[in-house]
Amino acid sequence: MSTVVENFLKYVKFDTKSDDTTGTTPSTEGQMVLAKELGKELEAMGMTEISVDKNGYVMATLPSNLSKSVPTIGFIAHMDTSPDMSGKDVNPQFVENYQGGDIVLNKDLNIVLSPKDFKELEGYIGKTLITTDGTTLLGADDKAGIAEIMAAMEYLIKHPEIKHGAIKVGFTPDEEIGEGANHFDVEKFGADLAYTMDGGKIGELEYENFNAAGAKVTINGRNVHPGYAYKKMINSLIIANEFISMLPENEVPERTEGYEGFYHLTNVKGEVEQTSLEYIIRDFDKDSFEKRKANIKEVGEQLNKKYGMDIVEVEVKDQYYNMKEKIEPVKHVVDIAFKAMEEVGVTPIVRPIRGGTDGARLSFMGLPTPNIFAGGENFHGKYEYVCKESMEKAVEVILKIVELYSEM
Repeated sequence: MSTVVENFLKYVKFDTKSDDTTGTTPSTEGQMVLAKELGKELEAMGMTEISVDKNGYVMATLPSNLSKSVPTIGFIAHMDTSPDMSGKDVNPQFVENYQGGDIVLNKDLNIVLSPKDFKELEGYIGKTLITTDGTTLLGADDKAGIAEIMAAMEYLIKHPEIKHGAIKVGFTPDEEIGEGANHFDVEKFGADLAYTMDGGKIGELEYENFNAAGAKVTINGRNVHPGYAYKKMINSLIIANEFISMLPENEVPERTEGYEGFYHLTNVKGEVEQTSLEYIIRDFDKDSFEKRKANIKEVGEQLNKKYGMDIVEVEVKDQYYNMKEKIEPVKHVVDIAFKAMEEVGVTPIVRPIRGGTDGARLSFMGLPTPNIFAGGENFHGKYEYVCKESMEKAVEVILKIVELYSEM
């Protein structure tokens, strides 16, 4: 039987970086390649009702072996990795029995993972860490989750004496670009509730997430010869700088934490004639979220008023909402995960996700889906790593959740 680590090392070799510019689902071919591989593995291990659809969604069922009816549980993870950094030619490195101090990821490039910069490393003394080689991300977000779900299903199949209800497995594309639930067929999936295995460090249990929107700001200038530009030129780059400065300078990701929301400038493209700014807007509180969206539009209106013409266009589009309002009425799904963690020796850390998961949108689609840790840290970059022992505990949590539902 393959282990969770063996699964993980296999899956990170697939280049599944998503891309929000292609307009397709999945957004990249590599995701479909992994989807087909997972479908084959699910069939080989003995899962049923396996499907890999044209959009790259993978679903499968482990039938109940109980004589009574219990809730059908789903476990979900996403296949894609962040579009912000390469996921090609990932070369995982092992740090066994970590004893603290710096970890040299790449000697030639002088890339070091240090507790001076990443304080959480101090909590991994004595553990085995899997890191990058300093040139790519690792892909623990969310291939650790896939590996854990696959290992748990294989274990249950190999141990039929363990009683369980029907279990559904789902692997999605394009979560990292906010499209993971776009074509997810909740009715076809057939679960009463689900869990995404998409959290960070061991113990994380999350049922609150940001309300999220994206904003595109287009500034239309006027270009003329700079020698004759007096009272003629409108430099869109200068106005873009004005726009940026008119938003609250401390309400940015690097200066906020906990329940604090933010505006995050993610992309700038421009020249004198036209400049575009791309923002993501995040807030846990719905009223504050609406105020943020209104504020970014108001900044554009103020600049149009200042320059006496409509030169700034602001387009805001909602992406997903805080799942809390959908989870709280069925809070037992969180309580059972909490109990499962305690029973396998994991201290639950219940806190809001400063981000989003497929579970946020799925909860609004009628499938309550809180989020459970997968064991990684520093997602989306070259300093990403995952703890072997945390992944193993995640498998134990899945199995314990299954057991607790079988006793209902």
